This record gives sequence, C-alpha cells and structure tokens, in this order.
Amino acid sequence: MTYLLQALQARAGEFIRLRRDIHSHPELAFQEHRTAALVADKLEDWGYAVVRGVGGTGVVGTLTRGQGTARLGLRADMDALPIAEASGAEWASRQAGVMHACGHDGHTAMLLAAARHLAEHGTFNGTLHLIFQPAEEGGGGALRMMADGLFERFRCDAVFAMHNMPGVRQGHLVLREGAAMASSDYATITLTGLGGHGAMPQHTADPIVAAASTVMALQTIVARNIDPLQAAVVTVGAIHAGQANNVIPATATLELSVRALDRDVRATLERRIKALVAAQAESFGVTARVDWKAGYAVLVNSAAETAFARDVAVELVGAEHVTLQGPPLTGSEDFAFMLEQVPGSYLLIGNGTGAGAGEGGCMVHNPGYDFNDHNIGVGSAYWVLLAERFLAAKGPATPA
Repeated sequence: MTYLLQALQARAGEFIRLRRDIHSHPELAFQEHRTAALVADKLEDWGYAVVRGVGGTGVVGTLTRGQGTARLGLRADMDALPIAEASGAEWASRQAGVMHACGHDGHTAMLLAAARHLAEHGTFNGTLHLIFQPAEEGGGGALRMMADGLFERFRCDAVFAMHNMPGVRQGHLVLREGAAMASSDYATITLTGLGGHGAMPQHTADPIVAAASTVMALQTIVARNIDPLQAAVVTVGAIHAGQANNVIPATATLELSVRALDRDVRATLERRIKALVAAQAESFGVTARVDWKAGYAVLVNSAAETAFARDVAVELVGAEHVTLQGPPLTGSEDFAFMLEQVPGSYLLIGNGTGAGAGEGGCMVHNPGYDFNDHNIGVGSAYWVLLAERFLAAKGPATPA
C-alpha cells in the first residue's frame, strides 16, 4: 500500500493548510458554524450529496457508486475546547479562551483528505456516509445527531472513528476489541448541616468535617467494592465550603468524576456512592443530596469490525506499525453512543512522542497541545483503504 500512502502524502499540504485554518478559528460545542460550512462546501464541490444541520451543526456527506448494498459510516469530530492556547504556533487560535486542544481539527482534515481522494479516485461499490459531528467535548453531539435520525436517514452497516494519541509514535495505529474507553458520569454532593461560630463547634453540625470524611470514604469504593481485575475511577475534583476561618458554614459541596470500563461496574459505582454518602452524612448529623448526571457510555468496539479494521491497518502500514490489542483508556468519547446502535470500531493514531513543537508529545486538553500534521497523510490513507475494502465489489459479510 506504499502507493496509496504516497498519493495521500503528496497532496497532504492542501489539508495541512486547511487543518491550520480550522485550528486558527476554533468553535465550541454546537457553535461550529464556520467549520461545518467549510466541510459542507468542500464535500459539495467534490460531488457528495450533503445534508447540513444534522443535530444542530453536524454535516453528513454521502457518495454512492455501483449497485452494492453495503453502507459505511466514517466519523470525525469538529468542536474545540474552552482553553487559552499556549502552543506558540503561527496558526494558533485567534479566538480568546478557545482552542483545538484535542485534535478535532486534524480529525476533520484527515477525513476531508480521504473524502476528496475517494471522490476523485475511489473504487468501491456501495454507499459511503461521512459524518462530521459537533460537540464531542461533553456536549453529546453524537446523541443529538442520532436523535435527529442520523442512522435512520443515513443507514450504516458499520461505523468507524479515529482519534490522535500523544505519547504514541507518530502514525502508529492502535486498535482494541471490546471496552476501549470508559463511561463518564458526574455527581454533585451537597452536605447541609448547621453553621455557627468556629469557636463553638458543639452548637453546629459541621458539613466540612463530613465532607472530609466522605472524600476519604469514597476511595474505598474502588478498593473494596469493585473487582480488582476491573477498572474504575472515583475522583473528587472540587470542594466548595466556607469563606472564613472562624465560621463553620451551613453547606459543603463536592464535585465528582466517576468512570468505568464495564456497564455493571458503572451501575455499582452509582449505587455505592449514593449509599455511602447517605451513611456518612447521617453519621455526622448532616443531610446529603446527590445530584447524579449520567455522561458518556462505555465505548465498546465490536469484534468483527475491529478485526476488519486491524487487517486494514496492517495492510496499509505493516504489522510493525500496528498495535492489535492496545490497552483501554479511562478517558471518554461519545462515539460510544453510535456504537451502541451500529457495530463498529474506534482506533487511535499516534500523535508523536517528542516534547518539542510539532513533535506531538504534548497531551490533549493541554494549552500547549497541537495536532501532528504528519498524520494527515497516513490517517487519510487509512480511511481510503478502509472504505474501499469495506465497500468492495461484493461488500463485506455484514447485515443489511
């Protein structure tokens, strides 16, 4: 597949410029109007049937060739994060306090590069749906597109997505069958007691002491209620209580992030957190309220589609540049919801390991992060090969 890599790398410059343009003009969840218009205009120019405004600011481009019945979906995300950029790049964000700190600009550019090649040179027999999704960063854009009839209007036999990963050498592809990314839930715990003078605590019901004990007790849930061979995270990321050193406040609030790589473990965490908080509150003579917000689901890659995606990766870059079964990640991704409705797989492409500018080692969600432009050639080539193999003359053995 050297010829395909060479072909996509040869025209990568156009899409590097496009990626940097998107990077300079980042847009938050459901505000991706400029990016969506750019994507839609490009796809229309290349001959795709384009539907705009799916789920708000989502875009779907469709290309059908031949009489094949196979239907494939490829997804890229478009939104940025509320972070002030400090990358120092010439193409750094022009929008104060907003930046592409997760590489969605690169994901969009990779899929667009593949889209043009497939429109001009692609050989396949079936229907290709390119899904450009808004609001992956906590906004639930996948759910919004699905609620707008994504998979009813654009039927897919399988759907795939790719995300860059700093700390993995540039261009290396990492796949995983099964649970690949964690669920993410959020809880706000409000402890209400009786405030009073710090010098006379016997006349109060101190929610700060209850909060301190609760923080420590929460750590025992993973240690004592979850199978040691399972993964779970309970993080207390914020505590809000009091304003003066000699005043015991009436309330204390804890903000939790809760993650799991198994649906049953996820349910256990919710049940045990609520029970433990209630018991802790009672033991300190305060009351507790737990406001639980369900976030993203566990992302589970289906077996057959992941095996297919592995074969494509090995064919494109060689076995030495592919990890067939990588470790799961405790980060979260709303592509999980798409995989609950349609079989498919989510893979990683290494962003690089170096610490210098352009070397790709800075972790995502960091002010110094930038997408590695060397990935546009290999990433787009992967999408082209996957589409052509999936939508082959007879199509894969997938249900209609």
